[in-house]
Amino acid sequence: MTAEIRTDLSDGVLTVTISRPDKKNALTNDMYGALADAVAKANDDEIRVVLIQADGDSFTSGNDLAEFAAQGSGNGPKERHVVRFLRELATATKPIIAAVQGKAVGVGTTMLLHCDYVLLAEDAQLITPFVNLALVPEAASSYLLPLRIGHVRAFEMFALGEPVTADAAVAWGIANKTTGAAELRAEARRVAAKFAAKPIGSLTAMKRLMRDAERLVTQMESESTIFVERLASAEAKEAFMAFAQKRQPDFTKIRRQ
Repeated sequence: MTAEIRTDLSDGVLTVTISRPDKKNALTNDMYGALADAVAKANDDEIRVVLIQADGDSFTSGNDLAEFAAQGSGNGPKERHVVRFLRELATATKPIIAAVQGKAVGVGTTMLLHCDYVLLAEDAQLITPFVNLALVPEAASSYLLPLRIGHVRAFEMFALGEPVTADAAVAWGIANKTTGAAELRAEARRVAAKFAAKPIGSLTAMKRLMRDAERLVTQMESESTIFVERLASAEAKEAFMAFAQKRQPDFTKIRRQ
């Protein structure tokens, strides 16, 4: 378990805290590995609910872009732990709660589609900039997001990558409710305690009935294949270079790949 992912088990609630606030909680391969281990641990009998939260003013800025660039050039890690983390989310049977403040970028938004209760601080913004980075959506979000909010809204979120406010996210059905930033963790803990008091056999059976885990994993595999291809594309290299150089990317001279 990396120091940037902390876990605490209390009264049946496993709290998983993303803690890299100096980098806006950008997720590295090691952090994904620790997150995967934490969600997998929820299979233990003493854990009844998982609560995911983050330190600092952002939930997460998404994948560490330096690692994205390294993967695109063939210098990335041999095992992409993000794949294991997303698979654990898709197949989890215990209730998962997310407490989100500030920006939730990329996987910070798509992971919410696998949570059973999503609480947003009033300043939360959900951002899915996959196309802006010349990539494609992941976490089975290309299936789950249109299913949740409709094709036209999902297409807009993916294609434009513009922030969705907390109020809009609740209205669209991505999240349950909003609360003040100061009350976020206490409110999330209160909800987690209510779930933890329920009959866990009934909760897990209900969740299995509500989710087609096999369908989600299949979609993730399809997305992952294309995602890796896109990482190595000329468009992605231009996107990452433009980000590093703090300029707007120019995709107009790149032929479609």
